[in-house]
Amino acid sequence: MQNGISIYPGLDNTLSENLALIETAAALGLPRLFTSLHIPETDPDALKRELGVLLKAACAHHMEIISDVSPATLTLLGLKEFNLSAFRMLGITTLRLDDGFTCEDIARLSHNSQHIRLQLNASTMTGRLLQKLVDAKTDFSSIDALHNFYPRTGTGLSEETLARKTAMLHKAGIRVGAFLPSLAGRRRSPLRDGLPTLEDHRAMPTSLAARHLVALGIDSVFLADALPTDEELRCLASLEDNQVVLAADLLTRDAAQKHLLTQTFTARIDEARDAVRAQESRRLLQGNIAPEHTAERPCGAVTIDNSGYGRYMGELEIIKNGQPADSRVNVAAQVKESDRFLIDYISPGRRFSLFFPA
Repeated sequence: MQNGISIYPGLDNTLSENLALIETAAALGLPRLFTSLHIPETDPDALKRELGVLLKAACAHHMEIISDVSPATLTLLGLKEFNLSAFRMLGITTLRLDDGFTCEDIARLSHNSQHIRLQLNASTMTGRLLQKLVDAKTDFSSIDALHNFYPRTGTGLSEETLARKTAMLHKAGIRVGAFLPSLAGRRRSPLRDGLPTLEDHRAMPTSLAARHLVALGIDSVFLADALPTDEELRCLASLEDNQVVLAADLLTRDAAQKHLLTQTFTARIDEARDAVRAQESRRLLQGNIAPEHTAERPCGAVTIDNSGYGRYMGELEIIKNGQPADSRVNVAAQVKESDRFLIDYISPGRRFSLFFPA
């Protein structure tokens, strides 16, 4: 996945803190950097002093630099006109066009000779605006989209809105990103209430919120706050693209079952009422499975059929509706309570996997 961090020169962090953040992100393989050049609280003098240094450091690691811009950006940077070459000289490779740009402006800029990519505001995009961009002969080959973040508590998007807007953009062939807040790191001023796209994520652990966005079909995830922790950055770097990943508790001691639980699976197309069935698990099985922990199967139980089930041995399921104990079925793991809601996103044909936090 093409995930990234956010940098705000002239706000909360010192120059050295921002440079260290870039170095850590680059070392973890996070290839994108988002910055905003029209935040009212920004110290313009500090911005002008630090911006070039920070973008040079990001360029040295070949990071894609995305800048949120509006007409206010000209004042902040001391520019007389909106000139793409000025942004290119700074090292900015993608412009996220916020308020103040018409569909005609976007269409014209999409054909620029500076090879600067454009990014649409996914949260405010509508079918009508998308059609206007098509009618204006926009070149969509160099365009993706990124949802807003929402500093004020209670103003973040609903899941339904994010899913609807994202699906609309995907239908047009446009990849979509979204933001996560930092829960344990330094939150951005002035409110310091976190910068989520989804309101549900404002107080949610970063790993779970990130995996939720991927389950919702988001293509790239950005940590939006000023100074996330190293652990939050590692969570972002380890995200798996286009699959539902569930945290679980390991219950088995058997080597064959442990090996099977490390695999990535595909949910069967013929969806069962009571469980998510893995399409490949019997084929991936290595060895024999004896009966072990053949207990009651609550919602979230991860089960593997043992030798008592004959040719079904190795069948892996995640239980959706609780089932009684069966001597032919081992309960090998249990999806953590915090993650059980993610089971609903494992639709027929969707990839899924498990991991077992220490």
